[in-house]
Amino acid sequence: MTRIRHVQIENFRGIKSLSWFPAQGLNCLIGPGDSGKSSVLDAIDLCLGARRNIQFTDADFHRLDVQDPIRVSVTLGELDDRLQNLDAYGMYLRSFDAETRDFDDEPESEAETVITIRMTVGSDLEPSWSLISERAEAQGLTRNLTWGDRVRLAPTRIGTVAQYHLGWRPGSVLNRVSEERADASAELASVARTVRAAFGDGAEAQLGETLGIVTGTARELGVPVGESVKAMLDAHSVSLSGGTISLHDEDGVPLRGLGTGSTRLLIGGLQRKAAEQSTIILIDELEHGLEPHRIMRLLGSLGAKEDEPPLQVFMTTHSPVVLQELSGAQLFVIRPAAEHHEVMEVGVEDDMQSTIRKFPEAFLAASVIVCEGASEVGLVRGLDQYRTGGGSQAIAAQGVALVDCGGGTPDIPFKRAAAFRALGYRTAVMRDDDLPPPADVEAAFIAGGGMVVACREGRKLEEELFLSLSDDGVTKLVDKAIGFHGQELIDEHIKSASENAKDLGAIRAEVPAGIGGDSRAVLGQAAGSRRNKWFKSVTYMEDVGREVVGPDLLNADEGFRALLEGIFAWAHDGTG
Repeated sequence: MTRIRHVQIENFRGIKSLSWFPAQGLNCLIGPGDSGKSSVLDAIDLCLGARRNIQFTDADFHRLDVQDPIRVSVTLGELDDRLQNLDAYGMYLRSFDAETRDFDDEPESEAETVITIRMTVGSDLEPSWSLISERAEAQGLTRNLTWGDRVRLAPTRIGTVAQYHLGWRPGSVLNRVSEERADASAELASVARTVRAAFGDGAEAQLGETLGIVTGTARELGVPVGESVKAMLDAHSVSLSGGTISLHDEDGVPLRGLGTGSTRLLIGGLQRKAAEQSTIILIDELEHGLEPHRIMRLLGSLGAKEDEPPLQVFMTTHSPVVLQELSGAQLFVIRPAAEHHEVMEVGVEDDMQSTIRKFPEAFLAASVIVCEGASEVGLVRGLDQYRTGGGSQAIAAQGVALVDCGGGTPDIPFKRAAAFRALGYRTAVMRDDDLPPPADVEAAFIAGGGMVVACREGRKLEEELFLSLSDDGVTKLVDKAIGFHGQELIDEHIKSASENAKDLGAIRAEVPAGIGGDSRAVLGQAAGSRRNKWFKSVTYMEDVGREVVGPDLLNADEGFRALLEGIFAWAHDGTG
């Protein structure tokens, strides 16, 4: 039941340096695109895989610097008796303290015995593998695992060529499920000969002209080919072996014809059966080809819900379904940097775990705007659509996600934002100001690198809109509200908010001379009261942002315009 205890990557593709102590069971790497998730899986596969021919190029070196070698070191624990054999590997056995995460070159009784494999690639592009030990190095000794042990320990990779595992090929999962092997060499050789002969007998009728030309040319040049050349299947091209035996369904249709998702699901289940021989599995983009219910089935097969995980899984995902199904202890955010990539466990603290469950999409973004409610989300989305129509780049293209906190106490947006900030996400909070959060909470968030966009002077968002837009903008806001809810209801809300001092007709009559401040305040109160929610949905406010606020923003109050423009400036600023 060998497990990976530590992964060290140096100068491999986009990763200058990375050090990671993975979990015992499922390890799901998340983060924005191009953060290095797939490169981590590739590095593990290249270091532990049992392949005789691996081709590297200059592009595999960090920043194409071939003078700085690629080094991938993988430390394995839970070693079986073969790997702890003193005659074979005694000089290379080390110890690992899981609590302190310290290694010692001398095995110690109170620590776990481990072994470290390192792959090195220099400027000649030829990879080499060796076991790491200061004791052995001091004596001038070097060695690698035996080929048999490498084959035994090699991880199973489920990717775009998962069909490979549906035949009895070298390293396939079928050769790990049991000790049975098919010995069909004699029968296969006979079949190959019969096929070659049968094709040759019929080829004259199909290729006679070409064969005649070749025969004549050979005679002219004195090339010995006999009376005539023949077209036969090349012996090498029809050489059959055990790898030619593959799985078929009851009708004889090869299982390699299964869909991508079905193939992945089957291979994942077979790997579970083969866990006694090989416990490490690598899956890039686990959700590829799978519907949500089958994603959950595959995760269950991999042991995602088990206290004692049967496999150690390394996977990547961009699926919110996967994030919702996994514990925070199984999720790891990878953060790229110029000199060092960091891998951070999401964790299972209450605020963190609930944030994952509620907003999984946001954990797949680079930046997050935490909004107090649906109104703020809708307004930003609507403004973004308006700006995109004018040629600006959408905030989604910049890797920005919007989170709806759903209202509640004033500190909730900051609790949600803190969960993202702790994992290195660029985070902003957009809030009302009718119930301000505790000053120390907001100050701590800003001091930690967060940004806050707040309505002014104790206002709600609806009040800010009616007090800040032009007369034309206010008129269109009222028209939108009537379109959503009907004229009679809007009129009743205005009367209620003004204690019957104003109604819809009176406010409309003010438009030619300019809508007064007191009327704007009444409209803001009517639109944003707890009982009368004119625009309090993502759909309504998105429409308002796109059709009213966006077109009117240049004519709006300068301070309000600065607030909204600040949101988009932050969203497009990758420096945080």
